[in-house]
Amino acid sequence: MNDIIKEIKIKYFDEEIEKLCYIDGKSDWIDLRAAKDVELKKGDFALIPLGIAMQLPEGYEAHVVPRSSTFKNFGIIQTNHQGVIDCSYCGDNDQWFMPVLAVRDTEIHKNDRICQFRIMENQPKIQFTEVAVLEGKDRGGHGSTGTK
Repeated sequence: MNDIIKEIKIKYFDEEIEKLCYIDGKSDWIDLRAAKDVELKKGDFALIPLGIAMQLPEGYEAHVVPRSSTFKNFGIIQTNHQGVIDCSYCGDNDQWFMPVLAVRDTEIHKNDRICQFRIMENQPKIQFTEVAVLEGKDRGGHGSTGTK
């Protein structure tokens, strides 16, 4: 585990939003909370404010995904499936949001934990080299490992 601590400036848009923290011993993902009450009908789309903005270090990005219980608890799916927030989204008004689609009528309350994020280093520069044949072992194509 890399013990280097990166300093990240964070702005909270609301003093009632619980401050970010790790859940000790469980994961290196950090929960994000709804910054306001939201009522959705089945089929509604909403951008749910998360009440924070960050100034990520150059060369890093945040990956935002639903929590494992989000669909079960709230009946929403994240429409972009994974949000990627790059280090250029760092202005004073660049609040983070979760774009969602309701699959049932639902209510989300301020401070409900609805998604999570982690900070990742940007992908390194790569160069693609075109070849006629790949040398790795063939696994049989998409879906070839079966269902059990």
